[in-house]
Parts: sequence; C-alpha cells; structure tokens
Amino acid sequence: MSNWKELIETEHDIAEEIEEQVDEPPRYHVVLLNDDYTPMDFVVEVLRRFFNMNSEKATEIMLTIHYKGKARCGTYSAEIAETKVDQVIRYANEHQHPLQCSMEKA
Repeated sequence: MSNWKELIETEHDIAEEIEEQVDEPPRYHVVLLNDDYTPMDFVVEVLRRFFNMNSEKATEIMLTIHYKGKARCGTYSAEIAETKVDQVIRYANEHQHPLQCSMEKA
C-alpha cells in the first residue's frame, strides 16, 4: 500500500517541479500615441474596431491619449500585440491619418 502512496507523491512532486519550470510568455502593452492631426472620432473607431471597446470606453481612452500623449489599449502576447500594432498602422495609413501605435513590454 505504501508503494502506491509513494508513487502518487512522486508524481505530484514531478508535476509541481514542471509547473515551476514553465514560465508565462512575456506580455506587451499596445499603446496609441497622440498626434495633432488624427481626428478623435477616428481614434474611437480604431479602439472599437481593433480592441473591441464599447463607445464609452473607447472615448475614455481617446481622451487619455489626447491629454496625456498616449494610452494603453490592451495587453497581449508578443504575436498578438505585433498584429494589433500592424493592423492599426495599416488602417490609419489607408485612411491617410498619421496615427501611431506601438508595443511596450508589460
């Protein structure tokens, strides 16, 4: 009987050791930067379209960008953050706005 107990305890110890060795992947903040040319309505549209915000939250973030120079729009894994940055910049360019987006390590 004690052999089963020892086996279970050993398996449990191994599982805990493996969990300790596995690190969470790094996370990145996606940030929109203020400029003097991109209309506020366009920034709200970007926040709603690419960051799934409702109008109220998007307006709040847009005002933070306007008054503080930048604001975090979300936190993601590296690949998703890179994709979001690329989507926003492409969309802004397609609409002839200089809106800039970047990512910062969380």
